[in-house]
Amino acid sequence: MVIGVVISAPGSELGRVLHRAVTNVPPSPGKGSKRVLVNLLAQPPNNLLHDGHRWERYRPAKIVGDTRRLLADRVHRNSDLIIHASYAFLRAVESGATPGPRLQPIVEAALEAEQMVLADPRPSCVIRVGYLYGPGSSDLKLYRLAFWMGRPYWAGPRKALHDHVHHADAARALLQAAARPPKSRVTYATDGHPASFQSFMDDFARRVGNRVPLHIPRIGRAFAHVVVAEEHMQAVELGVRGDAGPQVPGFIPAFPDYGAGLADLLRAW
Repeated sequence: MVIGVVISAPGSELGRVLHRAVTNVPPSPGKGSKRVLVNLLAQPPNNLLHDGHRWERYRPAKIVGDTRRLLADRVHRNSDLIIHASYAFLRAVESGATPGPRLQPIVEAALEAEQMVLADPRPSCVIRVGYLYGPGSSDLKLYRLAFWMGRPYWAGPRKALHDHVHHADAARALLQAAARPPKSRVTYATDGHPASFQSFMDDFARRVGNRVPLHIPRIGRAFAHVVVAEEHMQAVELGVRGDAGPQVPGFIPAFPDYGAGLADLLRAW
């Protein structure tokens, strides 16, 4: 079967990786063809590396509005499958965690966008993607510079765990779902080893030469807003419990934890 994958937001970091992956996938044996629409419009702010500032360009109304317009676009009316990439951190809220007041509207918008896709008459599924990172992460390159300069960062609590996934693994999961749509309408694409933002970034800092990464003290929260948005502070506090599941069937991450992913990233740099 020939699978035609149409990517919304192809210029995003994940979009570029997915586009390269699509061009390298040979046609599957069998007859027929399938047109798959992969919606990445909500993914640009899906990481903890932009200090919350990207949410300024991806307000709740934009998340919902972009999804609504995409579904209504006549260009995509003949799609055989719609894959909507959403946020793995939503599972924390569904498990009982309370998001902060700046994060709550984002959560509500993301859930509304998911339901819009699942209510569409065309076959569809939602894949909740972990916080993204990879060699193409411009935010991590800025963090590398900040760590070289010895600047502190807002680390959040060490006990608040988060789902992460390498760009390349996220792309593989999306293509796996395109080839074999999951039976569950909501599945996950994560590395399977939740870790705190503090652990992730401290490890990254040491790998790029900062042996003693500094944290902005929590007492300085109000002053930290000069460089760190409140959305980021609330996001790093919103921890998940247990494993994310069900995962996309057949998806096995090549980078099963952030350590393996960061090693790959630094080799690429």
